[in-house]
Amino acid sequence: MGNFGQKVDKFMEIFLEQNGYVKVVEGLQNTLLIAVTGLIIGILIGTIIATVRVLPKYKRLPRILNGICGFYVALFRGTPMVVQLLVFYYVLLPILGWQITGVQVAMLVFGLNSGAYISEIMRSGIQSVDPGQMEAGRAVGLSFGTSMIKIVIPQAVKNILPTLGNEFISLIKETSVVSFVGAADLYVAFNYIGSNSYEFMVPYLVMALIYILLVLVITLLIKIMERSLKKSDRRN
Repeated sequence: MGNFGQKVDKFMEIFLEQNGYVKVVEGLQNTLLIAVTGLIIGILIGTIIATVRVLPKYKRLPRILNGICGFYVALFRGTPMVVQLLVFYYVLLPILGWQITGVQVAMLVFGLNSGAYISEIMRSGIQSVDPGQMEAGRAVGLSFGTSMIKIVIPQAVKNILPTLGNEFISLIKETSVVSFVGAADLYVAFNYIGSNSYEFMVPYLVMALIYILLVLVITLLIKIMERSLKKSDRRN
């Protein structure tokens, strides 16, 4: 127990006296920024892809778009996140001549990756909505796109809200790989403390605790949103 107390003392020395907390705060901000931005981009991309994939395939254009979307989904679901980060940062960016930071690359890649997964989630949500809802929208003169945006997609989002919450949790945890492209996340922050104290047990335990707290908070917020939506449905 005394040995563990010494480990805690070393951790607190780096954390407080050598401004380790500054790196932890920065890492937490970057972790949340990457995950939140990635989720927003993913929802936008996923909704567009899901809409394309449920379009009637009577004409050539919808079939071509469906093929492109299918390839996109297979590409990003079939390769690890860390590989996508490395390819974007060390291959595509130099070719394109873009000058962006590791955090910005991580936000972009996380959004593109999440879009592939959310597209399948959203597609199942759209298909779970009663087809009569779309028919009702078309019957009152709304176009397919307007009916989808105003009637079908809002109902689909309600159905898939817990799954979207799980996707956000996955993004939070997957940010631990962004150090491969020079982004400072929670892992980088606690690895800095461990390297300077020559003791990694306590920093990694604290890091794990922070991830657990983040997941618990997100889970609670999702439950609150679900209850709010249920109350709204009852009123309507």
